[in-house]
Amino acid sequence: MNLNVKQKGVVGGALPAVLITLVGLCGVSLVIPISALPIDDPGARLAWALQWSLLPILALLIAVMRVANYRFYSSEDVDGSGLTNPTPQVQVLRALLQNTLEQAVLAVAVYSAWAAAMPLVWLRAIPVAAVLFIAGRVLFARGYRKGAAGRAMGFGLTMYSTAALLATLIAVLCYRALAWIILR
Repeated sequence: MNLNVKQKGVVGGALPAVLITLVGLCGVSLVIPISALPIDDPGARLAWALQWSLLPILALLIAVMRVANYRFYSSEDVDGSGLTNPTPQVQVLRALLQNTLEQAVLAVAVYSAWAAAMPLVWLRAIPVAAVLFIAGRVLFARGYRKGAAGRAMGFGLTMYSTAALLATLIAVLCYRALAWIILR
């Protein structure tokens, strides 16, 4: 497969994001002491996930505020996109908001399911994923105007941490279901 220049740029940003995600989830999370984890109670586990979900929600709030603040100071955009043709700047801010919304919904759902289903010590991955989410959103926003290659690292840090948790969670749940069927 021959990749064009833009695709090569995306790969160049995505590969480091994969490595950082793997090191973060598999290594850095082990630095979090077990004593920092919640008690092994369903409510405490969910509370742990929801507390760390505040980071993706904060990123979403900032994205909403950036659109609102820009619109307030832009005579062309102040009436909103339903009543006007948006300027290029507000289009970019709305694209950042839309992507952040999509990523935040996925992250919060995955963090919650992870907290409910995974062994207690594995809950250390949630804060790492949440921090990677924030780092990814910052890099995504800063690189957005540079095109696909400019936002690849940020997108990767945001998406790969959530996707890795989801894929692991699905694998563990499938294994449990298979074990239950076999041992039944």
